[in-house]
Amino acid sequence: MRFVIARFPFDLTRSGVLESMKGIKPEHVTGKSVIIGRRTYPVKQVGQVVTGQDRRDFSAQEVLRAMAQLGFTCPTPSQAATPTRLLSPFQQASATLGVPATA
Repeated sequence: MRFVIARFPFDLTRSGVLESMKGIKPEHVTGKSVIIGRRTYPVKQVGQVVTGQDRRDFSAQEVLRAMAQLGFTCPTPSQAATPTRLLSPFQQASATLGVPATA
């Protein structure tokens, strides 16, 4: 599909994006993100790798729109938040009783 990002046209495909992001280590996600394969990438990192442009040249919304149209999951920041750590039964009981857990 043809997408215009930062006033430049790009012909992007789902398989092309997957290939471009293969071997790229995801940076820490602080805002909007895209799930590619089993990894969650910041939108700006994906845009930079896929288009070859500087991150300041395009908006996150332009890349989000393109990735969503290609079928990638683009969770909102609240959906992308890491789940809280599950407590062991001992820690849960200690928290319920108000006693600090030591084990």
